Amino acid sequence: MKEKKSVKADLESKKVFFLEIGFIVVLAIVYFALEMKSYETTAAIQFERKNVIIEEEMVEITNQDQIDHIELPPPPAHQSLLFQEVDDDVMVETDIVIDAEADGDTEIAPAVWKAPVVEEVIHEEEIFMIVEQVPEYPGGDEARLNFLRNNIKYPQMAREAGIQGTVYVSFTVEKDGSITQVKIARGIGGGCDEEAIRVTRMMPKWKAGKQRGKEVRVSYNMPIKFTLQD
Repeated sequence: MKEKKSVKADLESKKVFFLEIGFIVVLAIVYFALEMKSYETTAAIQFERKNVIIEEEMVEITNQDQIDHIELPPPPAHQSLLFQEVDDDVMVETDIVIDAEADGDTEIAPAVWKAPVVEEVIHEEEIFMIVEQVPEYPGGDEARLNFLRNNIKYPQMAREAGIQGTVYVSFTVEKDGSITQVKIARGIGGGCDEEAIRVTRMMPKWKAGKQRGKEVRVSYNMPIKFTLQD
């Protein structure tokens, strides 16, 4: 015959009960663990109050009698200035020389005053272009042309290059008839311009031009023709 197990001795029926109790215990432990509060421990700092005594410095009070007997250093010496009276129309030099090593005994020379330099303004007389009586070569135009023919030398450079034409010379006939300010108004080159200036300066004094019966300076243009001969 087989032996039968007792129903009370069978633990399989209590398996679920023990499992539920285990869950309850675990939940209780977790709950109490979360509810517990932690406090940080801080070190207490003790302050000690001490009384600090500051000693005051005693300042000596000086009497008025003692102040009167104090010897003060002498003031710095000042240089004496010498002035000289001058007229209002005299110009003074602005250059001042300062001696850094001068003392109270150093003598300072009086300032030197100089009269202003007045520059003379020269007014040049007017040069007329058109006048009532024009300047004239002594002896007339025929004498002037003869003078040019006898004194002009045809430049070799112009001759070899075949240069010919008319050179216009500009000059001023002064009140005494002399010729000044000779220059070329229009040239042809080849040495002809320089030759025309040279001969013009050789001319004798002209008869001065007149305006309202008085000799005046007159600007004059003179043509000089250069022509090659076959």
